[in-house]
Amino acid sequence: MHTPGHCPDHICLLVEGKVLTGDALFVGECGRTDLSGGDPGAMYESLFNKLLKLDDSTEVYPGHDYGRKTSSTIGEERRTNYTLKPRTKEEFIRFMAQP
Repeated sequence: MHTPGHCPDHICLLVEGKVLTGDALFVGECGRTDLSGGDPGAMYESLFNKLLKLDDSTEVYPGHDYGRKTSSTIGEERRTNYTLKPRTKEEFIRFMAQP
């Protein structure tokens, strides 16, 4: 699925109940949008209107390991990932602009 935000051509691969999220969604974090081609508005759409529409049991395998865990589930990320806190698109764009 096309999931721009980190970069314009970013994709996530959904295979048999698992999603390979690359640099869009990490365990406990999301990808940066402040690099060349990054777009926080597109990241919002990718996270909230694509990835979070997946079933809570969908396993998440990000492109990088930044914490103690190397994988998660959509449900776990929905409950614990601070970047996925319910926000409007405008609030998310402001949140992503914070240093």
